[in-house]
Amino acid sequence: MDPGLRRQILELIRRANTAALATLREDGWPQTTTVAYANDDLVLFVATGADAQKVRNIRRDGRVSLAIEGGGLDWTRLQGLSMAARATVIESPSGRARAAQLLKRKFPSLVEAGDPEREPGWCFLRIEPVVVSLIDYAKGFGHTVLVKP
Repeated sequence: MDPGLRRQILELIRRANTAALATLREDGWPQTTTVAYANDDLVLFVATGADAQKVRNIRRDGRVSLAIEGGGLDWTRLQGLSMAARATVIESPSGRARAAQLLKRKFPSLVEAGDPEREPGWCFLRIEPVVVSLIDYAKGFGHTVLVKP
């Protein structure tokens, strides 16, 4: 991957706190929810309720899509990204600990909600991109670059 594109993608991921995550329901229809995330490079981590519909959807089919909006009101400078990705439910204690560490660092208030790493009812998702579509209207209306990490 081009280092400049990688930096731009990572900056968009770092700058935002939430993403719209689309999973596939059992009936085949997409279901989109807003999730807070932390990242380790291009891999995103999400904490959610273990009984959430998105968790059931991902256990059945790990193909997801997500969008991160870069913010701003100037149409000519619109930036963001979308990605096709593979999501998995993190089962290992070490994986759960790593996800919890990243999320607590980004969202200190998560600690006030309890200990998601150890308490029942919490679940962690790992989302790894397959294809990233980087949108940057500062380079022209509709400018999009597809990147395979």
